[in-house]
Amino acid sequence: MSDQVMQYPAIDWLAITPIIILLGGMMINLVIASLTRVWPRAWYAIATVELAVACVIVEMFLWHDVNTDGSRIIINNAIAIDHFTLFCWIGIAIALALVSLSTSEYLRRESLDGPEVYALYICAALGAMIMTASNDMIVLFLGLETLSIALYVLAASHRRRTESQESGLKYFILGGFASAFFLYGIALIYGSTGTTSISGIGNVLSTEVFVKGDDAMLLAGIALLIVGLAFKVAVVPFHFWTPDVYQGAPTPVTAFMASVGKFAAFAALVRVVTVALPTRAEDWRPVVWVLAILSVVVGSVLAVVQTDVKRMLAYSSISHAGFMMIGIESIGHTGDVDGLPATVMYLMIYSVLVIGTFTVVSLVTRTGDASSEIGSFRGLGKERPALALAMTVFLLAQAGMPLTSGFIAKFGVIKAAATNHSYAVALVAMVASVIAALLYLRIMISMWLSDKEAGDEKREAIAIPVSAGFVVAVSAVFTLLVGVWPSWLIDASQAALQLAK
Repeated sequence: MSDQVMQYPAIDWLAITPIIILLGGMMINLVIASLTRVWPRAWYAIATVELAVACVIVEMFLWHDVNTDGSRIIINNAIAIDHFTLFCWIGIAIALALVSLSTSEYLRRESLDGPEVYALYICAALGAMIMTASNDMIVLFLGLETLSIALYVLAASHRRRTESQESGLKYFILGGFASAFFLYGIALIYGSTGTTSISGIGNVLSTEVFVKGDDAMLLAGIALLIVGLAFKVAVVPFHFWTPDVYQGAPTPVTAFMASVGKFAAFAALVRVVTVALPTRAEDWRPVVWVLAILSVVVGSVLAVVQTDVKRMLAYSSISHAGFMMIGIESIGHTGDVDGLPATVMYLMIYSVLVIGTFTVVSLVTRTGDASSEIGSFRGLGKERPALALAMTVFLLAQAGMPLTSGFIAKFGVIKAAATNHSYAVALVAMVASVIAALLYLRIMISMWLSDKEAGDEKREAIAIPVSAGFVVAVSAVFTLLVGVWPSWLIDASQAALQLAK
């Protein structure tokens, strides 16, 4: 009997360098934290930012490499390296850097000891990167769980607030159900196609004819996949966890969840429907159409009636998720060229926008993270005019006002819907934007036109540390820059049109 040599898959180490950087940084973070009795919060924040910057630099080199040599699928067809992957990786790294900076001051203010928070940020970003690059359903699930487990712990990381503990528990329980649905969907699709490779599934569905029983199994698998990812992106009716978790979790964690979590889940959904399921668009597109309309309407209407700013922004995030679903619905139309670029551009814009917004909310709510009612913003225009101005920019952008990044994002997905003759969903989106504008107007009126009331002078003064001020300034500049000069971001999102298959 001759000896057999086990064949291992070849690994393109350069292509996965950003993942290696984050993994190594997380391990070093934990080792240093275990050996350091008194931990300097700012150092951990700066170190995390440096990791994120290193990732962005490597990703820019990889972008040039893909321009030269083309897209490729590596590690036994498990990881896709293309412009779409790199665009998402850059967005995730930027979000990681901004949230880390805003978290440093938050931990100091709340007297929280926990360098592991930064390790969990890195772990979640690592899972998000794996999700966006996955060309295999099993690898996608592993990335999803890596992201989810880190977010569960982060949501409950404020040990002295009952609301934080409750939000983490609720997110964990409901997220577990969503992961189970997703995993069962993978099993059914594997049973129908005989492969877990995303590109392989696409090849099977484009070349084979399914009998009635196999087709039913496939449709059930697709439905369960959509349910699992719909929970992560918080679209109606899978949104019930969002207001409570957003309100109860530490505010920087909420910002991270709303940016990186959505980025990863939407990127995974885009890759699945674009690469694996383009031939079954007539099956999944009506479902996405319904989810998009429900999300923009329910999110906008319920946001207006809230009195807590964090719950307002939670419902607002549901509405924004609906807008991104409009872009995905457009992808399902034959010959579409606008849906994918509009969706990834919306993801990048919203990620930076929501981080800036929640950073301002964190500063205004002060110690305890509990006074997040609209009344907390009374008189902010007189007390901190620069902070109020930045918040106004963020709110106008979320409302979709011209000369802001939000206008470019919403215009892109609505244009994609109209181009593909989805006039109903485009009309609903425009009406929902008008309704949502009332929400943002309420906050702006409280900041600029409402005077302080009795007892407001006893509240803790608003301090603007350098790190949080930098995050707010960068987010505001990005919001206005994209609104005035959007061509560079449009070109980058257009480059992400071609996915590796």
